[in-house]
Amino acid sequence: MEYIHTDKAPKAIGPYSQAIKIGDFIFTSGQIALTPDGVMREGDIEVQTTQVLTNLKNVLEEAGSSLDKVIKTTIFLANMDDFAKVNEIYAKFFDSHKPARSTVAVKTLPKNALIEIEAIATI
Repeated sequence: MEYIHTDKAPKAIGPYSQAIKIGDFIFTSGQIALTPDGVMREGDIEVQTTQVLTNLKNVLEEAGSSLDKVIKTTIFLANMDDFAKVNEIYAKFFDSHKPARSTVAVKTLPKNALIEIEAIATI
């Protein structure tokens, strides 16, 4: 088991790792719209989704993987009315690759984020 850390994504804000590599799999922690220096991106769901997916991309790349090797994502939304907008941004990052996915509405996310995404990928 290997703990993954990159300075191109925000440090964990609790007792967890950005990701864990075990065998040929990467399990990421949920990413919210923090910049790599730990500042919350203010803005609408499009701004936050873009930052979240950029963070996720950077963590995966540090682990020797990429977005096109993601097999499953879980999206947590503070407002399910944002679902269509999230899909638009998500489709730009994943292009023709379509990993399995769950989307869940939640009451609150850390730092009052609008969205959080975690992923499982291969190497």
